[in-house]
Amino acid sequence: MFKKYISLDIGDVRIGVARSDIMGLVATPLEVIDRKKVKSVKRIAEILNENNTKSLVVGIPKSLDGTEKRQAEKVREYLEKLKKNIEGLEIFEVDERLTTVSADRMLTEGGKKGALEKRKVVDKIAAAIILQTFLDSKK
Repeated sequence: MFKKYISLDIGDVRIGVARSDIMGLVATPLEVIDRKKVKSVKRIAEILNENNTKSLVVGIPKSLDGTEKRQAEKVREYLEKLKKNIEGLEIFEVDERLTTVSADRMLTEGGKKGALEKRKVVDKIAAAIILQTFLDSKK
């Protein structure tokens, strides 16, 4: 059976969002949620509903040696808030080390040079990398 997933790259200011195709094989960047301008939990609930899924893949930031720091705690605290507000949520965690670095490099190589231009899309590309990593691990 096929399953759709939504992926999040959760940051203090922005949340990158990506989604899988209907077969759960390919990740596509979707949007960036500005946490200062939008009620992010509500928006994530809407995205899950729009995509007819309760399956969420979330990047957990780890340091290069694999240990979890304060940012990982913040992500887990945010996940608790999501669980309290979205019924039936299924969460899969993925090590997200270097995903934002990879996304940034891809954008630079793709011709996006300006910091502002990159900031608008880097988080959703990082979310797509997180999701693709998860999807590939399931094969």
